[in-house]
Amino acid sequence: MTGRVAADATAILEDPAEASAVHARGFYGTVDGGSVALDRFETVYLAETARVQLADGGGRPVPWPDLFRRASRADGEFGIRYVVYRDLRQRGYVVRASPPPVSFSVLPRGGVLHKTPAKFWVDAQSERAPFSLDRALDLADRASGARKLLLLAVVDEESDLTYYRVRRASPTGALEAPILAHPARAWLSGDRLVIFDPEAVRLLGTEGSYGSRIGERLELGVIEAEHLRASGQIEIRDARSARQVPEARFLKRARALEPGFDERLRAYRELRTRRLLVKTGFKYGAHFRAYLRSPDRVHARYLVRAVAPAARIPWPEVAGGVRLAQGVRKEFLFAWAPSVGPVRFLGLERVRP
Repeated sequence: MTGRVAADATAILEDPAEASAVHARGFYGTVDGGSVALDRFETVYLAETARVQLADGGGRPVPWPDLFRRASRADGEFGIRYVVYRDLRQRGYVVRASPPPVSFSVLPRGGVLHKTPAKFWVDAQSERAPFSLDRALDLADRASGARKLLLLAVVDEESDLTYYRVRRASPTGALEAPILAHPARAWLSGDRLVIFDPEAVRLLGTEGSYGSRIGERLELGVIEAEHLRASGQIEIRDARSARQVPEARFLKRARALEPGFDERLRAYRELRTRRLLVKTGFKYGAHFRAYLRSPDRVHARYLVRAVAPAARIPWPEVAGGVRLAQGVRKEFLFAWAPSVGPVRFLGLERVRP
């Protein structure tokens, strides 16, 4: 099979019979009359697998390494994207280069071009590039609107691939948390607050699942405490002076104690609003673990990491969080927590397409 290749590694297969045979075996290229036009991914892949031989405008053969270099000059991200294209093709999928915002659209196995709708949108990314939650949320929304499954294909420095299914999530629980009729006193000492009132300890610590019951007292973290203070269920007092701690002073101290306090508080409040029971996720390397109902009855369903808008997260951190969550049979969620507007959740799951 011979064809003519351009400087940007796109190619034309001009012989009608040969072009038709290539197109029929895998739906490569775009049929134009009797010829078939190949994009640079198709050109390089077909040449690498020895299914086409290509020549330049002067009729001189262009070897595969030269094709790869031409493609890389034309597209600075070609090397990363080609690893993904090649892998999907070798898995038996029909893969088509896609216009932005994603790299490829992929038909289901056995799909027929122009008859079978694409099943996946696949975005190729390097592990060196940071994970952008803003962009991932936008892609997830677009994919959902187009009824596609969104996969992020991450290429590491050894050109190994990890696929993540990305989806918008709407976590919802069934917790019925009581509300105190009168605010209880919470004593601030160091990085935590302590409640001694027996009825408040019982209602908040047992039925509401706030904090940790240690003997006859209830200990709260600063995020839980601010959530309860803002809802009128506790008043905060300094353990040394016994004076009430003003809101502004407590928030200043909480922000000093807890990096990312504001977005974590917004995520915590949203999870509680959704009737989920929320505990620290420290042991799992997350901000929160969230239960659908009492921990006495079920294991945590979600591990949640709260993120400020425009945050950029190194892929190794994302990969570690997802892998750990799946290893302990939980779902990994990012909580996108802007200062204005709703908190949005995004789920990531490692998959094999």
